[in-house]
Amino acid sequence: MKIDFDKMGGLVPAIIQDSRTKNVLMLGFMNEEAYNKTVETGLVTFFSRTRNTLWTKGETSGNYLKVVSTAIDCDNDTLLIKVVPVGPVCHTGNATCFEEKNEFGIEFLDYLQKFIERRHREMPEGSYTTSLFRKGINRMAQKVGEEAVETVIEATNGTDDRLVYEASDLIYHLIVLLTSKGLSINDLALELEKRHKE
Repeated sequence: MKIDFDKMGGLVPAIIQDSRTKNVLMLGFMNEEAYNKTVETGLVTFFSRTRNTLWTKGETSGNYLKVVSTAIDCDNDTLLIKVVPVGPVCHTGNATCFEEKNEFGIEFLDYLQKFIERRHREMPEGSYTTSLFRKGINRMAQKVGEEAVETVIEATNGTDDRLVYEASDLIYHLIVLLTSKGLSINDLALELEKRHKE
């Protein structure tokens, strides 16, 4: 990446986003040295404008920001750094510097999709997901059918808690089946978007 550090007197803003939840956690500034240290260590390092020095987030609190990926905007003067935070991000003890919770919502399905794809690539021993892939397409499809029936039963004769439990099993097994076919939950989202009418 060619980062333009000249526009702001040697600094660029760095937006920090949780790679899993997609929530914006904080904004800091980096000079070239802070950026290079971030790349070298895999931990986000900023330039403190008040102390006029580098500081690695978490060096005193232990609440590090582990880098997952880095991107630059179209003007080459703002960074987007996706991270996995270790502990609260804000010095106040909040999860973000914007007083928001940093929790999964629907984004967890994307995280789960990536986890299942990793299982499909690596096929670790002792994993239930690995065992499904090894049993083949017929067994995976059968599991989706079984979980669909159990979801229907809970919807018509069960409790809301049990319905959520069985529907979660259904979604998980459906993602496994899609992954085995080289597809993903995102393909379903794109299809639903095509069908959607305001």
